[in-house]
Amino acid sequence: MPNQPHRSDGTESPAEAEVVDLVSSLIRFDTSNTGELETTTGERECAEWVAQQLAEVGYETEYVESGAPGRGNVFARLKGRDSRALLIHGHLDVVPAEPADWSVHPFAGAVEDGYVWGRGAIDMKDMVGMTLALARQFKRNGTVPPRDLVFAFLADEEAGGKYGSHWLVEHRPDLFDGVTEAVGEVGGFSLTVPTRDGGERRLYLVETAEKGIAWMRLTVKARAGHGSFLHPDNAVTMLSEAVARLGRHTFPLVPTDAVVDFLAAVSEETGLEFDTASPDFDGMLAKLGGISRIIGATLRDTANPTMLRAGYKANVIPQSAEAVVDCRVVPGRQAEFEREVDELIGPDVEREWITKLEPYETTFDGHLVDAMNDALLAHDPHARTVPYLLSGGTDAKAFAKLGIRCFGFSPLQLPANLDFAALFHGVDERVPVDALKFGTRVLEHFLLHS
Repeated sequence: MPNQPHRSDGTESPAEAEVVDLVSSLIRFDTSNTGELETTTGERECAEWVAQQLAEVGYETEYVESGAPGRGNVFARLKGRDSRALLIHGHLDVVPAEPADWSVHPFAGAVEDGYVWGRGAIDMKDMVGMTLALARQFKRNGTVPPRDLVFAFLADEEAGGKYGSHWLVEHRPDLFDGVTEAVGEVGGFSLTVPTRDGGERRLYLVETAEKGIAWMRLTVKARAGHGSFLHPDNAVTMLSEAVARLGRHTFPLVPTDAVVDFLAAVSEETGLEFDTASPDFDGMLAKLGGISRIIGATLRDTANPTMLRAGYKANVIPQSAEAVVDCRVVPGRQAEFEREVDELIGPDVEREWITKLEPYETTFDGHLVDAMNDALLAHDPHARTVPYLLSGGTDAKAFAKLGIRCFGFSPLQLPANLDFAALFHGVDERVPVDALKFGTRVLEHFLLHS
């Protein structure tokens, strides 16, 4: 079914007309976040450019550096009829990309073959561009929304937000005065599923929960020595064995409310059965295609080794070896998760948390959820919104500390055959031009009825 036009005459709104250029321009800022202060660059320049786009149409903006030079954030507020405020947030930083691996340069912002290409196209300069386009349109038109809209463009999300959202919540809570609810990544995108009658249905996934983040460093210290001797207590060997046990371990299935509701909706539409007690559950889930990787990861804890460091010469047994493990923990599982990890790595391995952020959960109900559903139905009459749990983490973890109720809602209507999950932090990241325009229409409807 074709997208429903935003206007009765089928013409584009000003926000639709400029959203592609805005996203392309945002991508051209290399805001790669390496996780290290000295090598992360570009956020200040990108934030200052965003501030210019807002000031150009009459906003008073505030530029804030969050805990370190160059970690730029921009805030602007559009007054509404009610001072209760809605936060619309997006991060400006992206994960690094290796140009040699890509079909196009990851920071060229190329618009080709119906897509905007580049690092950040879906994570999350698409949402930043849609938000910026609508903020500009509202100000130009003198729009007064139902409630205050706080637009926040943030630093450092890709490294956990220590120099971004978490710093802002701790040091500048005044920026969020009156905010009761928030929308950001990762949700509102479509998943096309086959229906019982042989047709198709687009489900739009709204994030209502996300796993905890626990980045962990493992260290083994043993005796150094000559590489030609016998070394039963080799630190590299001991660490490697522990990391391999952890990396190959499958944690138990723990269905949360959000995942159970999601699977129930998919089952209702498709006729597929998802029995989490079945030994073939993963095979059942695989029938969902690419999205099964995201959903599968939401049903159990994960501990993925990502970094190793040891030694300095081929013939020297090093005294120590280190590994970093990216752990994502299902809500309510942290204590049991740590117990399992300790059993797997053994007593000779020291562990410490590099970053530890709590999971987040809310319910799939209320006025804001109704507004999301109405906005999607206005532009896709056969849409169905469903909740889901995000396997990753977002800046919602920080805003929840202020009592703000958070949702992932960055609407995109995607081609049925697009492996959306593979694009996150992947090579040739891209977003369909039509999806950006659709998302801009839906987001406008939502913000004007929220």
